[in-house]
Amino acid sequence: MGQFACPHGAAEKGPGGTAQAPGMTERALPHSLREHQKIGAIPVAPDLAAATLDPLAGPRGRSRAGGGAGSGGGGRRAVGPPLPAAMEPEEPEEPGEAAWGRRDGGELGGRGLLELAVASGVVAWATWAVLLMPGFRRVPLRLQVPYQPSGPQQVANALELLRGRTGKTVDLGSGDGRLVVEAYKQGLRPAVGYELNPWLLCLSNYRAWKAGYHGKVSFLKKDLWKVNLSDCYNVIVFLAPSVKPPLATKLLAELPDEARVVAGRFPFPSWTPASTLGQGLEQVWAYDMKEVRRAAQSRAEGSPV
Repeated sequence: MGQFACPHGAAEKGPGGTAQAPGMTERALPHSLREHQKIGAIPVAPDLAAATLDPLAGPRGRSRAGGGAGSGGGGRRAVGPPLPAAMEPEEPEEPGEAAWGRRDGGELGGRGLLELAVASGVVAWATWAVLLMPGFRRVPLRLQVPYQPSGPQQVANALELLRGRTGKTVDLGSGDGRLVVEAYKQGLRPAVGYELNPWLLCLSNYRAWKAGYHGKVSFLKKDLWKVNLSDCYNVIVFLAPSVKPPLATKLLAELPDEARVVAGRFPFPSWTPASTLGQGLEQVWAYDMKEVRRAAQSRAEGSPV
């Protein structure tokens, strides 16, 4: 077998007549190369020997001190097997690439969206069960009214239709107590709220305490369908339209003639209001019980009002 030209000088002959790098001994060669050299299976290339012994060679046999093969820097030719695929550097992600279709744990995906929807439903149901349902367990379904807080303009309009009046004022289904507190501020006393939900009763008492009226206004845990309204002269009703017909029957039977009923959001369908204020959801209607009874009596007799 022929000799290889050594770029560093004259190549020394090793065992079997093969060439090796200058100053390189058999003991310095790796074991596998030394065994193949002895049996004459392969020649030892000077580049391979130098790359094996060069302490500056990188992981692919490329010298860290100089440029790679073909770089023009005079460095040694890169030798050695390529890196495994798992060790290859990943290609950078394109800017703005959407992550919805990726599976690296950073996206929701269809299953994630479904779990989010289920969790939201559970939270909504738990809120209803803990905060709102306790007050309705003893009330028939057709008479239940969900809690919906009154807006500032609704409160102002309702109290405007009661301005200048006196006597006991009640809010049927008082919710968070804001109407009762504002009625007391306006001079409508005593001011009482009827509410079954214990959480809303706590909120009402806190609102009264914060306004400085704790102990001056009352919030009672009573069913509005069972309380006696015969001593009430100002009645505030912010309830759903489904309960207005049965409530109208109760008010006609119990309220005195001097009483006034103020309805918010929805009017009483069979009553004619004495006055109204506001538009849309902020509209309120005032009914004087004496006129309401007269109209009801006239309809019952079949004569015009």
